[in-house]
Amino acid sequence: MPKKDFISGSRLFASRKWELILISHPKTVEEMIDCSGPIECDLLPRLIHVTEAAAIAAAYQMGRGNKSFADQVAVAAMRRMLNKLDMKGIIQIGEGERDEAPMLYIGEHVGTGKGNLEVDIAVDPLEGTNLTADGGPGSVAVMAMAERGGIFHGPDIYMDKIVVGPDVVRYEEEHPDEKIDLDAPVRYNLEIVAKALDRSIEELVVVVLDRPRHAQKITEIREAGARVKLISDGDLMPGVSTAIRGSGVHMVMGAGGSGEAVLTAAAIKILGGKILARLVLPTVANGKSQDKVDKEIEEKMPRLEKMGITLQNINDVLDTNKLVPGNDVIFSASAVTPGHFLREVNLFGSGDARVHTISMGASGSVRFTDSIYIKDKRETPLYL
Repeated sequence: MPKKDFISGSRLFASRKWELILISHPKTVEEMIDCSGPIECDLLPRLIHVTEAAAIAAAYQMGRGNKSFADQVAVAAMRRMLNKLDMKGIIQIGEGERDEAPMLYIGEHVGTGKGNLEVDIAVDPLEGTNLTADGGPGSVAVMAMAERGGIFHGPDIYMDKIVVGPDVVRYEEEHPDEKIDLDAPVRYNLEIVAKALDRSIEELVVVVLDRPRHAQKITEIREAGARVKLISDGDLMPGVSTAIRGSGVHMVMGAGGSGEAVLTAAAIKILGGKILARLVLPTVANGKSQDKVDKEIEEKMPRLEKMGITLQNINDVLDTNKLVPGNDVIFSASAVTPGHFLREVNLFGSGDARVHTISMGASGSVRFTDSIYIKDKRETPLYL
């Protein structure tokens, strides 16, 4: 064969070889990246910086006993970083109503206003203010975003909830007559989770906020045979933990902040888990007298009605997609103190800091980030 023909044959063989590789090689990551929406592509990398800045600011107040100031510095840092992002953002879940919070209040507009990205935002600049003030585990800086209309616009009251992971969702799809139910007996829900995880009820761990209002629920969980992990504050990240294998958390139950429930829903939606929740007034959740319940209804219902919440629908069950109906959803949480699967902020002096973050987007991309911020590069804190 002439040399020219031999070269052509080699190139033809090489070409077909690469074609075969392109056809047979899994392109899962590429397909997931292609499915990313504009919010995930443009804002998720920056969102990590927002929660990390808030976490580091709060870390300087860790253990100082002043939860209000720790929250203030986290809020200020988060807001400064948000206002550097090219977007038109509206806070849907924030630090409270406009007359209750000076920054990151419900309805506040944030971002530079530049560009075409219009986003709804849920924030908790310091989830676990008491934990930070006391140096306890589990405090985080958290934020979620979605396209306009993609995050529940709700009041700053309580939500009674159940949170489970993707194994339970898959089990429900395979057994449509067996579904987690917010109104069902505790044992019924535990039996479904046990079957879904191929465990006995005795092997389950249920996280519950340690509050007097949960005394009966805790008793019922224990009588059913499951183990209860009581936490003093911060049930958002335990909710996320139900979707992470090896976390040791199989279920979260009980009434906590509505904002935390929405933020949990954002992460759980991305990770394939499930949350069921119902709005409940604090006086009702805590078993107060009817006079106090009536007084709270009188005080809060006018605001709730502006959000579309009435006495007729306040008891409706809200599932994952009602809490976070958006499709282009992103989430980031940076630890302040050590938690279920994130390490605490380390401060090295001179402004250097190390912070751990979990971030994720609707495409299914999840990142565990270990960031080190070096102020003086001549004295680096990096080591092997």
